[in-house]
Amino acid sequence: MLFQDIRDYQILFLSLFLVLGIGTRDWTLRPELIGVAIATCLSMQWLLSTVVSGKAIAPPPPLLPSPPPPSLRSALITSLGLSLLLRAEYWTTMAMAAAVAIASKFVFKVGEKHFFNPANFGIISALLLTPDAWVSPGQWGEDWWYGLLFAGTGGMILHLVGRWDTTAAFLGSYAVLEAIRNVWLGWTWDVYCHRLMSGSLLLFALFMVTDPRSIPNARIGRVVWAVCIAILTFILRNYFFVSTAVFWALFALAPLTILLDVLWSAPRFSWTSSWFFLKTNNQQ
Repeated sequence: MLFQDIRDYQILFLSLFLVLGIGTRDWTLRPELIGVAIATCLSMQWLLSTVVSGKAIAPPPPLLPSPPPPSLRSALITSLGLSLLLRAEYWTTMAMAAAVAIASKFVFKVGEKHFFNPANFGIISALLLTPDAWVSPGQWGEDWWYGLLFAGTGGMILHLVGRWDTTAAFLGSYAVLEAIRNVWLGWTWDVYCHRLMSGSLLLFALFMVTDPRSIPNARIGRVVWAVCIAILTFILRNYFFVSTAVFWALFALAPLTILLDVLWSAPRFSWTSSWFFLKTNNQQ
């Protein structure tokens, strides 16, 4: 049954963004590349899950009721994220990005936790390894209603997974740094708003940097981690003029999660327990 797992909401909202973006922003993304991303992610998730563990999802703790049947929700979310952000000339590039995105969850992990965001890993891999991949950070423009849409839907997801602290730390730190720079350079505040009112920045802050399975477990660890990403994003964007700074910053600092989990220990996020929490709330 739909909407008994938080990821069902993510899939719905990301699919909505994809349809809305293609319909209103006149994107150059080809439908066949979306199909390639989805097919590759789902196939790789099934294959690697079968090879590594024989199942896609670990069984729930004995005291919790059984969740819905094992699915490929996370892989579908990754494929939608790639479709929203990555552009490529050839289908082989999108297939490669999708394949390495899913593979990163099985290769780059400590214990049972992967520390790279899969979609981000796929995007950076495509940018580094292929000549025809690119990311368009300005693809959403700066229309205010996109910001409201992202904030509303993203806020709902963050409320359910309990990761508002990460988004607040990232956006708050980045906004303060940009404000200081704006004052230092003597620019008007419309320039400041222009730099912050980016649909892609909000999409990143609400749906990518908050991936509960790959970010630090403890709240203080998440806050420190998000502030570090904001600082590196600010440096890369303003001093090295990297338009895709947020993606490079997340990629570079992803391994920091390992250290922060050691410094501040906390229970690891589980989609199973979140599903149980969501189901319990729906029954009340």
